[in-house]
Amino acid sequence: MSHAKLVGFVYVIGFIGAVVGLAGCGGKVRYPSYYVLNVPPPAPQPAPPKPITGSAAVREFSAPRFLRAGPIVYRQSPEQLGFYNYDRWAVDPRSTVTTAFLATLQSRGVFQSVHLFDARSSSDYLVTGTLDHLEEVDQGKQVFINVAVSAQLSDLKAGSVIWSDTSSETAKLENRAMPGLVAGMSRATNQAITQLVSSMQNRLLQLQSSASSGIGELRPE
Repeated sequence: MSHAKLVGFVYVIGFIGAVVGLAGCGGKVRYPSYYVLNVPPPAPQPAPPKPITGSAAVREFSAPRFLRAGPIVYRQSPEQLGFYNYDRWAVDPRSTVTTAFLATLQSRGVFQSVHLFDARSSSDYLVTGTLDHLEEVDQGKQVFINVAVSAQLSDLKAGSVIWSDTSSETAKLENRAMPGLVAGMSRATNQAITQLVSSMQNRLLQLQSSASSGIGELRPE
């Protein structure tokens, strides 16, 4: 047998052996599982305050590259990130956070109108933000969830930022299965968004009160 034929024969035998080995191990192919952040709709406000005059546009929130890759993220240490190979986001978390933030603004009646930024419609205010953290954090035998969202509000006519804040939520994970992890992330995201909108609302009411009393107009922080 020539050398070339011998090499080919050995390759084929090796390939067959690998296939048989996989079959002996069950031969199961694992497919990815997909999850979505399930941020509940905001509870209706019984008596929302008088809205700030004007409209606001909400630009899609940004996020670090590691949160936009698709796989769900876990952090083994402050310096090390890991990615679940078979557990992925079905919907970009940035889109979910943006939609939830906009819905919360609408339910609170903070502005006369709120819409998603599209670069065509005019508005008086612009909301921008970042999904800073959305990951599992491993600390020894304990597992936590870390969610952090930051946002700022710009007065487009004045060309200034009149509010900015960051909300961070950390919760211990009791159910370590992936559905439990995602459910915990959903709750933490909802809490972070609610706190941010409350912070914005309080700031605007404070500025509105100052303006109506003659102390001053809406000014940057």
